[in-house]
Amino acid sequence: MVDITKYGFNAETQQVYDMVYGYSRDELYPLSGKMDTDDWFPEEAFRKMADVGLLGLTVPEQYGGPGLDLYAQAFACEAMSVWNHTMAGNYLASDNLCVNNILRNANEHLKMKYLPGLCDGSAIGALGLTEPGAGSDALGSMATTAKRECDHYVLNGRKMFITNGPVADVLLVYAKTAPEKGAHGISAFIIEKDFPGFSVAQKLVKMGWRGSETGELVFDDCKVPVENLVGEENTGVEIVMSGLDIERVVLCSHAIGISQRALDITIEYAKSRQQFKKPIAAFQMVQSMIADMYTDLELMRCLTYQLLKEIKDLEQGGGGRGEIHMRSAAAALHAGRACMRILDQGVQIHGGMGFMWESEINRLYRTGKILEIGAGTNEVRKLIIAGELLK
Repeated sequence: MVDITKYGFNAETQQVYDMVYGYSRDELYPLSGKMDTDDWFPEEAFRKMADVGLLGLTVPEQYGGPGLDLYAQAFACEAMSVWNHTMAGNYLASDNLCVNNILRNANEHLKMKYLPGLCDGSAIGALGLTEPGAGSDALGSMATTAKRECDHYVLNGRKMFITNGPVADVLLVYAKTAPEKGAHGISAFIIEKDFPGFSVAQKLVKMGWRGSETGELVFDDCKVPVENLVGEENTGVEIVMSGLDIERVVLCSHAIGISQRALDITIEYAKSRQQFKKPIAAFQMVQSMIADMYTDLELMRCLTYQLLKEIKDLEQGGGGRGEIHMRSAAAALHAGRACMRILDQGVQIHGGMGFMWESEINRLYRTGKILEIGAGTNEVRKLIIAGELLK
């Protein structure tokens, strides 16, 4: 357990971290093995997190939440990721990608209609942005369209690699309302799973993050009420980009939790594993790797915590440009690469056991790669950083 007050955060935020850490250790960690082995999503356990106030942490009281700040969400994610990184991925998809963007951008009617359910566990959220042909160029290459017809929009297209997609009750989905305008002709909509014309085409099988339901979504003349438009028509790009900077920094919290767990179990293994009649922790090459793991983790932690302070009060419509866009990309770039270095060294120290599918370090290793791909690949992050520096 980490003392985050020494990094400049207050006692209230520490209490959130401690509560989620203890809850995740006791309630969520026992589920992690089965989630990975069977690719099983414990839906009941996810919804039950509402009972301890874990869902909708940043949602104000009038919409059913406790009204905490982004620090609470980020540190809840970090603490959960230590003990069950897959459930933390599900949590991020609902609470950050869906809830946070609705909270920041939707009108009063939509907030009152959808946020209470996302806070009390009756609804699971998801974000639908990427498509089979639109990944790194998610906005420019988007093919899903939404056409206005009287009192509703008609959506047609597919979304791919959608975390929580197969189990979500409420989805924030992007579609082109003015295709001729390219990225500036995109709008955001709130979709309910029972809307006619919406379906889940397939659940995808992943090498890591197993137990986090990820799928392909289909919109076949899906009718969406006009009132479910989030923000103004053709302003989806601002919603995407503003939320993306926040998403990247909170995703770094996920990387910290995974890395912390990898370091903890690797130290424990190095102390107990005997070779040449002594613990392998006694050998300097093993000590060198452990020192590198710790240093990568602490640098990741310091950069992430600093960026959290910079984005906590990011104004509506802010982000997606300028220094904060560059710095959030840099934090995500470092977190993804450092996490993979930590996991690689953890597997190396575990030796043959680290190569075994059922070992915990193996489970962490298989998930770690997503941190160099999700929320913008490492290559896209570099383009953002270089683009800002070379202006």
